[in-house]
Amino acid sequence: MENENKLGRRKYLKILGTGSIGAFIFPHLAKDVLAQEKKEKPRTNIADALKYPRNENSMPGKFPGKVVKVFNKNSVKENAPVLEEAEKMLVKGMLELTGEKTIVAAWKHFVKPGEKIGLKLNPVAGKVLTTSHEIVKTIIKQLEEAGIDKKDIVLWDRREFQLHECGFTEENYPGIKITGTERKDKEGSYYDKDGVLYGKKMIDEKWFYKAECSEEYDEYTIPFMVNEGEYSYFSKICTREVDKIINVPILKNAGSSVTLCMKNLAYGSITNTSRLHKQLWSETTVEVCAFPPLRDKVVLNIVDGLKGCFDGGPGANPQFITSFNTLLIGTDPVAVDRVGYDIIIKKRIDEGIQKKESERGKKFLELAENLKLGIADINRIKLTEVEIV
Repeated sequence: MENENKLGRRKYLKILGTGSIGAFIFPHLAKDVLAQEKKEKPRTNIADALKYPRNENSMPGKFPGKVVKVFNKNSVKENAPVLEEAEKMLVKGMLELTGEKTIVAAWKHFVKPGEKIGLKLNPVAGKVLTTSHEIVKTIIKQLEEAGIDKKDIVLWDRREFQLHECGFTEENYPGIKITGTERKDKEGSYYDKDGVLYGKKMIDEKWFYKAECSEEYDEYTIPFMVNEGEYSYFSKICTREVDKIINVPILKNAGSSVTLCMKNLAYGSITNTSRLHKQLWSETTVEVCAFPPLRDKVVLNIVDGLKGCFDGGPGANPQFITSFNTLLIGTDPVAVDRVGYDIIIKKRIDEGIQKKESERGKKFLELAENLKLGIADINRIKLTEVEIV
C-alpha cells in the first residue's frame, strides 16, 4: 500500500506540474473534509494568533456581516466571461457595498496610492476554471482609477507556475508583478544551482501555523510542500511584499462544503498543507486566517462566480462547471462564504448530488465566527441582491 501511495503521489505531481490537475487530485481531499470529524484533532498554535491586537483593517473589515450579491445573466456567453458585463457588475457591487456614488470613492475605503496591493487569485483548477481574467482586469482598471500605480499591484497565488499556465503572465499584464511561493525556473527545475528549493526562499519562518501532525513527502512531492514537519510557514508575499490583500476566489465546492474566501487565503498562503487537508481541513481554513498577515491585510473579498463548480471541486470536472453569473462582494470573509455556501449547496441538492445540507460542511463557518473573523449566522447577515439587466 505504501508503494501504491507514493506512485499515486508521483502521478499527481506530474499532472500538477502540467496544469492538468482538476479531476485527478481533489476527490480524496473533499472526502477528507468530513472524515476528519471522526478523529481526535491535533493541537495547533491558534492561541499565538490571538495574542496580536487587531487594527482597523482586521477581519471582518469595514462592513461586517454585509454581502452584496450581483447577478447578470449576460456575464457569460459561449462559455466565456464577458469583460464589459463583469465591469458593470463590479461597479454596481462596490457602490452598493460602500454606499458611495463613484467607483473611485468606493475603492478609497480600502486602498490608497503608494500601498502595495496583492490580488490573491485561484488558478488551482487550471484554465478551465481559474479566477477569470475579466474580473482581474476589471479590478486592476478600477484600482488604477483610484490612484494605484501598476507597479504597486501584485497578482499572486501559492504556485507561480499555475498562474503562468492560466495566462497570468507579463505579456498579458505588462507592468504588474506576478508571483508565487512555489516556483520553478525557465528550465523547469524547482531547485537553484545550489540545490535549494526556490520555494524555500519565499517563506517567512517568523510566521507559521503549527499543528501537531506531520507527513513525510517523497522527492516528487516536496517541491509542492516546501517543508515537512509540524510547521507551515507563511509566504513572504503576504508577510512582507504587500500592504493590502484583495481576495479573488472562485465560487466552487469542496465535497459537501465550499472553497471560497477563507480556504483560498489559508491554503494559498502557507506551506506543508497535505497533512492539514487530511487532519485539520476546517481548522486550518479558519485558523490561518486569524494570523495578522491575513487577518489584518485582507480588506476586500470578491468571489468570482461568473463560472464555478458544484461538484468535483476544488478541481475542475467539466461536467460540473456552470455559469452562476454572480459576484459576491464583502469585507467579511465569513459572511461572504456563508452566502456562497448556500448557493453551492442549493445547486448540489437541485442536481441530486446530495439530499440535504450537511452540518459538518459548514463547521468552518462556526469556527470562524468563534474567532471573531466574521458573521456566520445567516439571520445576522445583511445580504443585498442586485440584478443587472
